Amino acid sequence: MGRILRGLAGEGHLRVVAADTADVVEEARRRHGLSPTATAALGRAMTGALLLAQLLLKTPKERLTLRVEGTGPLGGMVVEADALGHVRGYVQNPGAEVPLRQDGKLNVGELVGGGFLRVDRSLPNGEIYTSAVPLVSGEMAEDLAHYLWQSEQIPSAVLLGVRVKGEGEVEVAGGVAVQVMPEAPEAVLRRLEANLGGLGGITPLLRERGLEGSLEVLLEGLGFARTDLRALGYPLNEIPVRFRCRCTREKALEALVFFTPEEREEMIVQDGGAEVVCHWCAEVYRFSPEEIRSLVAEVRCPDCGTLWLYPRADGTVFRLEGETCRCGRKVELPVGRPQA
Repeated sequence: MGRILRGLAGEGHLRVVAADTADVVEEARRRHGLSPTATAALGRAMTGALLLAQLLLKTPKERLTLRVEGTGPLGGMVVEADALGHVRGYVQNPGAEVPLRQDGKLNVGELVGGGFLRVDRSLPNGEIYTSAVPLVSGEMAEDLAHYLWQSEQIPSAVLLGVRVKGEGEVEVAGGVAVQVMPEAPEAVLRRLEANLGGLGGITPLLRERGLEGSLEVLLEGLGFARTDLRALGYPLNEIPVRFRCRCTREKALEALVFFTPEEREEMIVQDGGAEVVCHWCAEVYRFSPEEIRSLVAEVRCPDCGTLWLYPRADGTVFRLEGETCRCGRKVELPVGRPQA
């Protein structure tokens, strides 16, 4: 299981978050069948999302989503994380690969390409706060530091690393984010810059020294003090990190509602049922003809077939937002139907 550490350094002028994510990145690699460089790209994004969740989210009910809209062979990447250490993610082209860089390292920047990084924050009241910045390098660490400065006005250093071995298995994955607090003394900033300049990269440091040892090197002379997380319900004084998807069999069955009854019947005739694959975690859900034919309660637009209303098994109701269908017809729900 991965873990997150938090603390302060530089006499309280530096806020530090560090994460060991090797287990969750390996799980993502296995679930999605990722190439080595795609593993590094998604692994860095997953680690970065976990770090940003600690820096930006205020409550356990909030979620943060990174959307990398790249022009490279990877084709795009989406990661979701929360402050409780839960993370999930996927890439558009999991098998995409490019040659190694001249220094022998995985060329994540070329795989991702140019484009934009978009960050969505889901607030407790249901609102979504969105901001976007151009990708600086596609290597993720520099891109996230650029986002924090441009969109959040938070000067930060972000270090992310993933190392694969053998057939592509994840050996090391993790990262550190250091946020500079307002009015930090010049001496603190100079020491941090000197420490960062002396690093040969976070990946070999994590491999050789582990997470705590990496923090010792990165924050040498800055007096790092770990935050006591036991008062927040973490007895090991660290936040566990887990690959966790919010998909369920019920949600997968509901996804078939968006097909017309004729299309669903065609699935039964041609395939003997239906198969739904979650793009977030690659979990496969299979449904029998009887389960598919149980989806008969929806209300659709008589003109274009758009789903207007569907009562769920848990008593909640999906309903099309707004009073007008996408085809322009006024949405008219039958009398007596649930109006949630």
